[in-house]
Amino acid sequence: MSTVGKAITLLEAFDVQRPELGLTELAKLVGFDKATTRRLLLSLAQGGLIEQDEATRLYRLGPATVRFARIREAHFPFLESARPFVVALAEQTGETAHLSEYDSDLLTSIYVEESTQPNRISVSIGDRFPLHATASGIAYLAFSRPEYARTYLARKLDKFSPFTVTDPERLSHMLEETRARGFSISDQGRAEGVFSVGAPIVDRDGYAIGALAVASPLVRVADGTADAHGEAAMLAAQKISARLSGRAVPTTARTSPRDKVA
Repeated sequence: MSTVGKAITLLEAFDVQRPELGLTELAKLVGFDKATTRRLLLSLAQGGLIEQDEATRLYRLGPATVRFARIREAHFPFLESARPFVVALAEQTGETAHLSEYDSDLLTSIYVEESTQPNRISVSIGDRFPLHATASGIAYLAFSRPEYARTYLARKLDKFSPFTVTDPERLSHMLEETRARGFSISDQGRAEGVFSVGAPIVDRDGYAIGALAVASPLVRVADGTADAHGEAAMLAAQKISARLSGRAVPTTARTSPRDKVA
């Protein structure tokens, strides 16, 4: 792994659940020796990407990461454009709604509006979703560029629950169904007891850049839940896509990319 790759691995070790880490814990998490980890941390600190609390000696993401995030959001206002629609979707369905964007063969959660019900599915900002095992991921793959979907399905895919689909032929069929109706369905694909639907956020050309999903406890899913939640997610995702691109970009079989994934 290159030095840059190692530095990125260090940065990715921090998340909402682990905002601060000590040297020993961080080295163990990323699999580097302490000397290498310390050297990388010092280099990252010089650029403001990492900082160390003088009292606790714990490391955390530095102010430069915030600056970069603000620059990105100023030019690509994905989150701010989508936030009101995610809130409205959670209120409409009564379930947890979450927004994610593509990040290195995964989707990363960037905004969550949790259900107010005691029994609910919890999602954290920064959670990462495998593309083949989640409603968000299936929606993304279905509307991604065909060559990307083909390459992704050709690799060895991990199982996350007894219900994870890893067979390329079955997954291709799921992508076709998703394109036809405009939203995806995942029945315990990533975790047992979780049912979710997802719809793609697309660019001006109709290709996915992220996804919007609704996650429900399986015990609360009844006949019609998938269609009701899926259509609500699809309409909200279409509104987000339109706001980002400046024009309506419906995600249906007629307007999605026509190249067949096989």
